[in-house]
Amino acid sequence: MSEDLVRRLSEAERHTNNPNLRPKDAATLLVLDRSQGGSPRVLMGRRHQRHRFMPGMFVFPGGRVDPQDSRIPVAGAYHPQVAHKLMHAMKGPKTEARARAFTVAAARETYEEAGVLVGAPSDTPWTGTGDMAAFSDRSLLPDLTPVRLIARAITPPRRPRRFDTRFLAVFADAIADRLPEGTGPSGELEDVHWLTLTQAKDLELPTITLTIIEELENRLRHDPDLDPATPVPFYYWRGNGFTREEV
Repeated sequence: MSEDLVRRLSEAERHTNNPNLRPKDAATLLVLDRSQGGSPRVLMGRRHQRHRFMPGMFVFPGGRVDPQDSRIPVAGAYHPQVAHKLMHAMKGPKTEARARAFTVAAARETYEEAGVLVGAPSDTPWTGTGDMAAFSDRSLLPDLTPVRLIARAITPPRRPRRFDTRFLAVFADAIADRLPEGTGPSGELEDVHWLTLTQAKDLELPTITLTIIEELENRLRHDPDLDPATPVPFYYWRGNGFTREEV
């Protein structure tokens, strides 16, 4: 299976004619709901048609890590195995603050795009700015403890945009609140839905999103509770195609 995923990703990323850019840290959050039994459902939304980047495609909430994300207070700590995997082959400064920023960014983007606040109650008052004010106003903090790493992927060189993305996951019991509108304040995602992985695979998806869904499907078959010790795939470009390493 892994060879097929690598081949498909490599074929989808053949056009590498742009100036080379340093990949930016990014994070995506897969929120998994097991409350209905059977196959877990995952939170996804369709990118607005007016977006220049992947318009109309279904994606998980997520985006680029902002500099201030590393300075946001958090609840709990990563499981040591999760922290180790997040920092494996980290480009640039290898710090715990950068590792924390992945979850902060993923939680922030999940609120901005889907109106779902993933976090834990805080007894210590704090003041968030921008969309993080939605957390501090509710006395919530992004929580590292339930987070699991599902995969990592770096966009190939000479693509118009490059990201070094950690695909994170939490189960839906980590949701602390949600907006009644069913979408986030940014308007970036519309048609936000809870979908089984089988349903999700039938949608219009970026190739990397389909790959992550299939990686998650395979993992859940033998690791339904997402054991932090389970190796995770790391996709990066080497030579003329992707390499899949397990971390």
